[in-house]
Amino acid sequence: MKEEKKEASKKKLNPLKLLCFIIGMIAIIANFYFLYHIFILGPIEKLLRYIVMIIFILLDLWIAIFLLKKKKRTKKKDIIFLILCLIYMIISLLGGLLINNIYQKISNMNKNYITYSTSLITLKTSELNQLEDLKDKKIGIINDHESIEGYIISQDIIKVNRLNEKNDFEEYDDFSAMVAGLYHGEVDAVFISSNYEIMFKNIELYENIKNETKVITTLDKKMKKTSHQDVIGTLATNKNVTEPFTILLMGVDSEVDGLDKNGAFNGDALMLVTFNPKTLNATMLSIPRDTYVPISCFKGQIENKITHAAWYGESCMINTIQNFTGIPIDYYAKINFKGLVNLVDALGGIDVNVPQDLCTDDSNRGGEVCIKAGYQHLNGEEALVLSRNRKALANGDIDRGLNQQIVIEGLVNSAKKINSVSQVMDIFNTVSRNLDTNFTTEQILSFYNIGKDILMRSLNKSDEDIVNMQQLYLQGSGQMIYDEGMRMTLWNYIPNKQSIADIVQEMKVNLELSTHELIKDFKFSINEDYQKTVIGKGPYNSNFLYKLLPDFTGDTKEQAQKWADSNGVKVSFETREVTDISQNGIVIEQSQPFRKRLDKLSGTVVLTLGKAVNVTPKKIDCSLEENEKNEACLVPNFSKMTKVQITAWEAKLKNVTIVYEEVLYPGVAVGVVVAQDIQAGTYLKDTKKITLQITKLPTPSKDDEDDEKKPVDDEKDKDNTDDKEQEESSSSNDE
Repeated sequence: MKEEKKEASKKKLNPLKLLCFIIGMIAIIANFYFLYHIFILGPIEKLLRYIVMIIFILLDLWIAIFLLKKKKRTKKKDIIFLILCLIYMIISLLGGLLINNIYQKISNMNKNYITYSTSLITLKTSELNQLEDLKDKKIGIINDHESIEGYIISQDIIKVNRLNEKNDFEEYDDFSAMVAGLYHGEVDAVFISSNYEIMFKNIELYENIKNETKVITTLDKKMKKTSHQDVIGTLATNKNVTEPFTILLMGVDSEVDGLDKNGAFNGDALMLVTFNPKTLNATMLSIPRDTYVPISCFKGQIENKITHAAWYGESCMINTIQNFTGIPIDYYAKINFKGLVNLVDALGGIDVNVPQDLCTDDSNRGGEVCIKAGYQHLNGEEALVLSRNRKALANGDIDRGLNQQIVIEGLVNSAKKINSVSQVMDIFNTVSRNLDTNFTTEQILSFYNIGKDILMRSLNKSDEDIVNMQQLYLQGSGQMIYDEGMRMTLWNYIPNKQSIADIVQEMKVNLELSTHELIKDFKFSINEDYQKTVIGKGPYNSNFLYKLLPDFTGDTKEQAQKWADSNGVKVSFETREVTDISQNGIVIEQSQPFRKRLDKLSGTVVLTLGKAVNVTPKKIDCSLEENEKNEACLVPNFSKMTKVQITAWEAKLKNVTIVYEEVLYPGVAVGVVVAQDIQAGTYLKDTKKITLQITKLPTPSKDDEDDEKKPVDDEKDKDNTDDKEQEESSSSNDE
């Protein structure tokens, strides 16, 4: 009896059968892990996935039945079963891990948590070096309580260090006004995004802000990504990507590989894209970074460069563009330029037609990379040159936007040539680190079906016919406008309203929100190259520009008053004593800045006139060797001077006399110098007399003898206005 029990116990404890049971159960569990990840692939090949899942479930049932079967199994069967289970388990685990890895990388493209960072900074010349030095100092802070980097994290620093007990705070509407306040000495330090160098480096006055400031303290805080107080209402988090949609692509200039820190950035590349999955038609509009539009999160939605909307995160940028175009934005994708380099390399490069030779810094700012004009294959760094360079382009940021569209087309064409799992993983690794979007994981997976559709169509069509990418063009005009926040004049791009209307109409057609108007007339000549119409490029009859306040300095009271009356601007005058006789009766100062928009003026513009006091200045003797290099002894170009200014110049010199010869000169205003006998730039030495020919009135006829004579300088204001307008049109970009 005991021997039978021992024999039965040995059968129960058969190591091989026990191992088969353990491995079989692990294989079933591993397969459930695999099945779960197949299930979460959502819209990808539903029928095929369900068939695979059923097959694997049947295999699990077979394993369970084999393990529970009471019929005696041979050792050989157990060994075969064990090997099959091990293979089955490894396949399930590897398959599950692979899908999980891809799924996690896709999920990470929508970064729910961002590490925001705020710094307390001061000027490098300041004696403030640590928090203890801030006692009784004035600190600048953003007054928007929804701003994470401008206000929320700043409050944490204030509370922890009890700064509210020691300091006064000056509130500002935006970062630009606050930085201007720091530079002008209104505050001793300011709370600002730690990305402030990137934010301000393209502004001429602040291009060396990193070397001109120092950081007293910094606080990082990982928080759930939130929108600005002006909540975006149109982001389609539940929209199916099989419907036409709009996406805003935002490029961020960064030397760092990764995009999970800091909400503030510069909108260096802005591209609004509409895509119709049914027709595979896309429209692409590059929005120049200097486009002058109302910023949704600025107080009063004041107009500014659109790139500055990015300082307050993607929500402010999206709201601004929605308000500006009227096109609802469903999705956004933010990628840094470092990520673009890696993405192009992961795709094996792109084939594009480069419009001209270009050179710029590499992604690490460590050396120069150049590309040649013509159709060629570009690697990541070379593609960055095409995307980033604007200084060498005839139309600056406008042409750069078109080049960025070329790169996007190249990326789409290269994506169709992916042929290995390792290449797919490289792409996922790059995009996961360097992209932030509001696409859900389910929506991203839905693009599989679009890709499949493209692949199927490619079997019957050439590559260039598969996806139609239509470039749109935002036409506008450049204008120098005084920026209230920056307290400086900046170059802005004023968009043409008709161009915007045409662009919006084309986008609405692609989104199926509007119907397309059929073209009934078409002209074509075999002797001329066909030029494809670019929507938004015109030609248009006019371009809108703002009316701006001129520079009154150097004008007479009469000239300033005449301009003010004709433009509906209220001016008043006050005087200030001056010792320079050339400033007598001339505007030497104005209360409102040059190039300020007239529609932003409030109250009266006060103009200060010079009033020369009785001062007898010491005259310069240009015949003396010691004065030979004195600039006062340099003959000026008298045609650019008024008679008052010429008299003032003459009064400074000893033994030099100005003689006027009045001449008739048709088409030239009265009182203008048209010739001088001594060439401008000549140093006076032995010259005693300078003869100037000055225009005079023609002899009046009998019919107009009683007409009032025109004052000598009555055309000066017109000439000045024309000169200033010409100066505006030829000014270079300040930013």
